[in-house]
Amino acid sequence: MSDDGLFRELDADGGALEALQWRSRPVLVFTDDPANAAYRAQLAMLRETRSGLEERDIIVFRDTGPGGSLRARLQVEAFTLVLIGKDGGVKLRADHPVAPESLFSTIDRMPMRQREMSGE
Repeated sequence: MSDDGLFRELDADGGALEALQWRSRPVLVFTDDPANAAYRAQLAMLRETRSGLEERDIIVFRDTGPGGSLRARLQVEAFTLVLIGKDGGVKLRADHPVAPESLFSTIDRMPMRQREMSGE
């Protein structure tokens, strides 16, 4: 899978996330095995909803490598999805694939997203 702007590889320390604070909503998709069915299903679902990702300033980061300070900090094991808000805080965490509609609904309820939708 190549990086294309919306889908990127995550660096082990998560340094790329800090540069996105207040600009984007990172969705981190972790697995220890790139063949993991949940991981593959999650990425497939997200790839089918590019316009929803773009509209909500989402960038999807993939991490299939063991170790790393970010994995330790987030206590990641096996398959894990983590939504980070524009403020840098964890907004959603799941150990199973999350439907894009559910992800978008979670984001659309956030105060910052409410302001974005109202044009403020």
